Amino acid sequence: RSCVLADSLFGWTSRGKLGRGWAVQRLEAQSLAEMSLAFDEYGRPFIIVKDQGRKTRLKGVDAQKANIQAAKTVARVLRTSLGPKGMDKMLQGPDGDVTITNDGATILEQMEVENQIGRLLVELSRSQDYEIGDGTTGVVVLAGSLLEQAEVLLDRGIHAVRIAEGFELASKVAVANLDSISHAYDFSMDDYEPLVKTCMTTLSSKIVGRCKRKMAEICVKAVLAVADIGRKDVNLDLIKVEGKVGGKLEETELINGILLDKDFSHPQMPKRIEDAKLAILTCPFEPPKPKTKHKVDIDSVEKFESLRHQEQQYFKDMVQQCKDSGASLVICQWGFDDEANHLLLQQELPAVRWVGGVELELIAIATGGRIVPRFQELDSAKLGKAACVREIGFGTTKDKMLVIEGCENSRAVTIFVRGGNKMIIEETKRSLHDALCVARNLIRNNRIVYGGGAAEISCALAVEAEADKVTGVEQYAMRAFADALEATPLALAENSGLPPIESVTAVKARQVAENNPHLGVDANDVGTNDMKEQNVFETLIGKKQQILLATQVVKMILKIEEVIKPNEYE
Repeated sequence: RSCVLADSLFGWTSRGKLGRGWAVQRLEAQSLAEMSLAFDEYGRPFIIVKDQGRKTRLKGVDAQKANIQAAKTVARVLRTSLGPKGMDKMLQGPDGDVTITNDGATILEQMEVENQIGRLLVELSRSQDYEIGDGTTGVVVLAGSLLEQAEVLLDRGIHAVRIAEGFELASKVAVANLDSISHAYDFSMDDYEPLVKTCMTTLSSKIVGRCKRKMAEICVKAVLAVADIGRKDVNLDLIKVEGKVGGKLEETELINGILLDKDFSHPQMPKRIEDAKLAILTCPFEPPKPKTKHKVDIDSVEKFESLRHQEQQYFKDMVQQCKDSGASLVICQWGFDDEANHLLLQQELPAVRWVGGVELELIAIATGGRIVPRFQELDSAKLGKAACVREIGFGTTKDKMLVIEGCENSRAVTIFVRGGNKMIIEETKRSLHDALCVARNLIRNNRIVYGGGAAEISCALAVEAEADKVTGVEQYAMRAFADALEATPLALAENSGLPPIESVTAVKARQVAENNPHLGVDANDVGTNDMKEQNVFETLIGKKQQILLATQVVKMILKIEEVIKPNEYE
């Protein structure tokens, strides 16, 4: 409720000002139900104007149509980005940053969708990204297609709840069909070719498509290096993805260790250390600071010299403790001044300063060392071990990086991405993240289905067959669900420059005639529709998640029967 003080409204007669009187007459012209007179604790009158009458309301089919239209608009944006020939989007942020990507979740995150129903699709894509890591574009395209089919059914007069129930029945049939057509894909630590082929399918639609074989191998090796095969678990936090502008995309490499965007603290320190023993410190190289307020009076040269010697002794003791432990490299979370740096150089003890907390943890995991908070606790048992620590430079720039490799317990690895500009590196990082997630999903559950729209067409046929057995109105919704599933192969064909309806109809007819669920759209123009021959695979849990999440969001949107929102301020 908005309150208007009334002394300005009631005092117009005594002052005789026509303008104020006209304002009151306008206010009185409003419905009396919209306002009421009240008094505060001092007896001053004020008018309470109710703003319920100022809200817009959409009810029934109009509300459902408006919601469907909003969701369709968002889904249509992503439709052209689906598949190996999908187009990229260039998005400019409010501060001028430019992002070029065809990753569904990234596009929707950067679009700043204001419509509430549109935001539901943004969250749908985000939840697919968090849970599976891949298929973020496909899930939104499927949801948009389901809503298009629902709109047709609403025009026929079928109730939204019955449509939602029909979609729920159809999704169960589709998921059961996916289980029946999926295959277990066996692999081992030595024979990981199946994982590579599945990651190549994911990378084929990305900017790194031209060197997808190499990228897929890097991702699989990285995941297997940190995977716990016995528990079927992968901690992706142990895989660090670093990028540096310059060089070619083909120069991207996997480092069995850690890459630090740092250099040695002194330019005269050695650039390569073999059989390094690392002291990982979170304590600074400086004298202790008293926590109480203190003041030192120095009134002679002797006292100053004594203070300087005392300070120097602190540094010497710290450096000596590091040397006594057997460390050949010090990695410190904090900085240290020139005096400590000079002493470290004199004692031939290389050091790295200002290393972040996350990097320190990864170094400790990779080298088998312990993070030491005090110099007194440092001993040889807490040192990390690495075969080689080397400093690398880049072209004509002064940028330097440290590579810690050949670690004893290589449970942390780094993917080092090179590229022509910052946007290519960022998009490559997003592409590699998708491939890492696919490899992780296959380790968790090694069942796969075939891509290229083959799984969707097979599910559509299964849902159509099941719809004939349903007697109620839900059978119309189930057939609509089957039609919506075909939106993915249609979009794949359309984005690849093929005639969409002809291509999908021909594949569907062959699937029925040959009873072969491996047939899909030949988006890469290889010459065969058999996705098994083309090695186009998708994870079963990813495809299941797509269908279930899209159905849940569509059911939610269909059940919204009334929309009440405030008007724009007049």
